Parts: sequence; structure tokens; C-alpha cells
Amino acid sequence: MNAYKDLESRGFIYQTTNAEMSEKYLSENKVHFYVGFDPTADSLHTGHLLPIMAMKRLQDAGHIPIVLVGGATALVGDPTGKTEARPILTKDDVAKNVEALKKQLSQFISIEDDKAIFVNNADWFEGIGYLDFLREVGHRFSINKMLTAESVKLRLETGLSFLEFNYMLLQAYDFYHLNKTYNCTMEFGGQDQWGNIIAGVDLVRRMNQKEVHGVTFPLLLDSNGQKFGKTAGGAIFLDTNRTSVFDYYQFWRNCEDTDVKKLLCFFTSLPVEEIAQLATLEAPAINRAKEILAYEATKLAHGKENAEKSFLAAGNKFGFADKECKIPTSSDITKIAICANSGADDLPSFEISSIPEDGYWIVQLFSDAELCKSNGEVRRLIKGGGAYLNGEKITDANYKITSTDFTDNQLILKAGKKKIKQIVYI
Repeated sequence: MNAYKDLESRGFIYQTTNAEMSEKYLSENKVHFYVGFDPTADSLHTGHLLPIMAMKRLQDAGHIPIVLVGGATALVGDPTGKTEARPILTKDDVAKNVEALKKQLSQFISIEDDKAIFVNNADWFEGIGYLDFLREVGHRFSINKMLTAESVKLRLETGLSFLEFNYMLLQAYDFYHLNKTYNCTMEFGGQDQWGNIIAGVDLVRRMNQKEVHGVTFPLLLDSNGQKFGKTAGGAIFLDTNRTSVFDYYQFWRNCEDTDVKKLLCFFTSLPVEEIAQLATLEAPAINRAKEILAYEATKLAHGKENAEKSFLAAGNKFGFADKECKIPTSSDITKIAICANSGADDLPSFEISSIPEDGYWIVQLFSDAELCKSNGEVRRLIKGGGAYLNGEKITDANYKITSTDFTDNQLILKAGKKKIKQIVYI
């Protein structure tokens, strides 16, 4: 199976400028292709993973990814999918974010032996004068055509600044520059980038007289129609200072049954045929497929050792779905030795140094441990039956924690299905 068919069989392909030529390129040539990421924050999150996984699969098939971190475009702000303008970042903040994202991306994309090219579009835009850019590039764009782009039309209703209106030109110029410098012939991006990608394809044709192509990935939604990677507590980040490895693992482990197949196709390297078999499992066996998904996704982002620890910690607290490994899988999750209490110390923890004489109010402890954002949220959680102390449901919002609730100076608090903290009394 060629690289295009591989992506297609896993559901990565949403739109192409020319499906036949894209497949031909990827089956007959060693293609230089690019995907861009704007460093608007110092960490990627799970919403960025779809294009990253596509890059990884294409690289594994022998193609060369050009990983563009947009130090210039981040200063402008992409209006796509936004109801209002992004906050304007300082150049220093953008530069710091660029380095952080490069480090995270290199965890997925091999940079050894010239297998990938990392670029920052600030390197070429900072040397271009404004008038030169307008004369060389601006006259090739039709305002009438730009106004038909979805990213522009949606924002015209709420207000689109001239600064943001330029974003399409900058992204198009990136494709032109990469084609001229590295013979980049394909751009990949999310389906919301279609208008920008088309603009780049057209600009390369006009300025370089070269035929290039664009491919977009589908907008990934969960079974509730929400944008993938978002939770009640916010985005799930790759930075362990913002999302612990255990919480990252639990995010995948707690996906909906109906999402298991597509998530395994997108975010693991398991064969499609095996994934199809795993997706036919019924409850409670489907939980084994979720364990495999969580383990494989965590291994890619945080390494094998951390994935093993999270799997063992979660299994010892909530139970293992297939302790005897009866369900066939090519995942090396089957090689992990399951021992009593193994991995328990790797649960996210919160330390307390003292307990008031009349006890530590359970509502305050949930809030202090950042399992909930406020005391009011904790009260609602308890009322709804979603708060647990050492595995037992909490029914009294006035309960006070004392030393008798601790075993070996530790206790476990759980908020809903996904959040857990080990409280350590030091």
C-alpha cells in the first residue's frame, strides 16, 4: 500500500486538489511536503495530533516532512475558526514558543540522517520589505476571491482586521518559498485550512510555474460533536507541566466506545485489520481496546516507560480490562508484567503538610488539589454522585478529612471518570 492509500484507509484524507496526482506523487517519488504550526502557545495539545500523525506516517513511508513553525505568521494570527482576533503576542514570547514546539514535534518526527527539515518562516519574512512584498505577491491576489474563503466570510460578521486579512498571503508565500528552496510539492493541513492551501497552490503556479498539490484532514470531533482534545478542564496538552502523563493516558482511556476505531486508526500504528477487530469488541471487552489506545498514544507522546507506568497505575486503581492478555493485539502492551500495586506511585499527587484540628473540609481539599475549579463546582460534583474518597462515593459535602482517612499517609480523591489525585500527607 502506498502512502496516500495508507492515509486514505485510516480516514486522514478529507479534500485534495487532485487525488489522482497526489497518489501518483506519493507512490512514485520521494516527496518533500510541509505542515505548518503557529506557535501561539508554548505547548501543542491533542488537537494538533492529527497532522502530526500524518507527518509521521508519511515519513515512515520514506517521504521528507518540512515542519514549519510559524514565527512570523504567529505575529499576525490566523483568523480561521476564530470568532475574534487572537491576542497579539510579543516577538520574545513567539520566539520562546517556537523553541518549545520544535522540541515537542521532534518527539514524533525523526530528525536523524536528514529525514526531516525544521523551518521557521520568520527567517524569510523578516528580510522582506513591505512594499516589496506587496509588489511581488499582493497584486497576484484578488480581493473578491479572498472574500469567498470560509475563514474570511465567517469573520466578516464579527469583524476582521486588516492584519488578519493578510494571513492568507503569508501562508501562500510559505508554500512558494518552500517549493523554490526545497522543491516542496505538497502541503497538508486541517480542513479549515483549505482556502489558505488553495491560495498557496495558486501562488506557486503563478510565481514558480510549478504544479503542486494540497491535502486536508477532517475536522476531528468526538461522539458529542465537540472539537477533539477539549475537556471540561480545558485542552489536553503535551507539556507535562500542564497535563500530567497520567491524565494524558486517562484522556485516551476514557474515550467513548463509538470513537475507539477512528482514534486507533489516527493515533496508533496498529494495522487497520487489527483495529477493525478491536472495534467489534463489546462492553466490557471494548475497554481493552481503550487501554491499547491510551498506551500507544502515551508511548508516542511521552515514551514507553511513562506509558507503562500510566497503564499500571490506572489498572491498579480502576482494574485491568484484559489482565491475562486473551484479546489478540500486536501492541507491546502484552509484554508489560502486571504486579500488585505496580505503577501506583505514578498517580498525579497533591501534598498537604497539615490537617486542621476539626479536619480538612472535603470540598476545600478537592478545590485545593485542582480537581475542581471552585468550591461550588465541588458541591455540584458531590450532589451529582461524581466525587469519590478512596473508592467510596462521597455523599456529605460537609465531610471533614482526618488522619484516619489516610493509609501510609496517602488517600485517593476522584472527580468523575477522568480526574484522580493521590493526596499525600507529609
